[in-house]
Amino acid sequence: MSEFWLISAPGDKTNLQAWERMNTVTAKSNLSSNSKFHIPDLKVGTLDALVGLSDELGKLDSFAESIIKKIAQYIGEVMEDSKDKVQENLLANGVDLISYLTRFEWDMAKYPIKQPLKNISEALAKAALNVYCQPIQEGPMLCTIQQVTQIESDLKTRSAAYNNIKGNLQSLEKKTVGNLLTRTLADIVHKEDFVLNSEYLITLLVVVPKSSYVQWQKTYESLSEMVVPRSTKMIAEDAEGGLFTVTLFRKVMEDFKAKARENRFMVREFYFDEKELKCEKEELMKLASDKKQQYGPLLRWLKVNFSEAFVAWIHVKALRVFVESVLRYGLPVNFQAMLLQPNRKSVKRLRDVLNVVFKHLDEVAAASIMDPGMDIPGLQLSNQEYYPYVYFKIDLSLLDCS
Repeated sequence: MSEFWLISAPGDKTNLQAWERMNTVTAKSNLSSNSKFHIPDLKVGTLDALVGLSDELGKLDSFAESIIKKIAQYIGEVMEDSKDKVQENLLANGVDLISYLTRFEWDMAKYPIKQPLKNISEALAKAALNVYCQPIQEGPMLCTIQQVTQIESDLKTRSAAYNNIKGNLQSLEKKTVGNLLTRTLADIVHKEDFVLNSEYLITLLVVVPKSSYVQWQKTYESLSEMVVPRSTKMIAEDAEGGLFTVTLFRKVMEDFKAKARENRFMVREFYFDEKELKCEKEELMKLASDKKQQYGPLLRWLKVNFSEAFVAWIHVKALRVFVESVLRYGLPVNFQAMLLQPNRKSVKRLRDVLNVVFKHLDEVAAASIMDPGMDIPGLQLSNQEYYPYVYFKIDLSLLDCS
């Protein structure tokens, strides 16, 4: 199961015993796999700053998650010919996502922790700036916002350029498939198949059903006057029929077309233009070459920036746990964060165990969870998940591109 629960509870002696009890129960009943989630000591700042930051972090969390999903999905589109290898290209700092998450370490170089959190709240106004982050000069949250915003902007630009080439190529490639009535003939016909530069004669191309080959050979010379005898030959064939040439005088062309239709022989509206056919082939080759040249650099960019965005997202989750834990449990900062990977079949049971173990942290919330019909004034739980402990979900199934 690729869903994780990032939770926290106070780190005092009483609650450490609760942690131990939770670990014992979940391990014994195989409810979840648990590991400590290490969050560094950040500077707290003022209560007002924390409250404001809590709201902004929620928005940033959703924004970052949406960008990660877009990149993952686009990697799947770009790797259309090797879908089975998409997941192995979704890495964070060179390791698979679950390994990165379960062994999370705060990146001190990229997200320095020396700045007080009040600087973070002041930096939120700059969230729309599409500039590369300078983590040494700015707070960790501003760096994250700028980085994710820049990635989204670059993704739009790069994907638009690649999709334009891919779309044009697909349009041309579609012309090379289908039956002989609709597909391009640029890769089929040759100059030698036609009578060219004649004032009186013209070569037509006729699509004949397979069941009518014999009839065509017997009747084509008599469909109209002035058809050149023994001028037909089949130059291409598909599952439905063949493409035949026939040469006749220009002045009977319309009459020949009409009689051919009456006999279910379809004349293609095609006139041989060597220069035009050459241009069509060259355009197809150029687009295929351009797509191939862009594929490698684009995939590398997607992989690098997926990693950057994912790392930033998990740091946002960590920061949310820190802020909510301080707001919930107070000062001095003392809490323990834990990462749980629930067993798919035991989600409800695991939730019940957590609520029982930690109900002492918020008796009112715990009571409302145990009795959903209980109406408690001032406690609005309908629009969000609220538990006695700090809780955030990390759903990696959103990145499933299979």
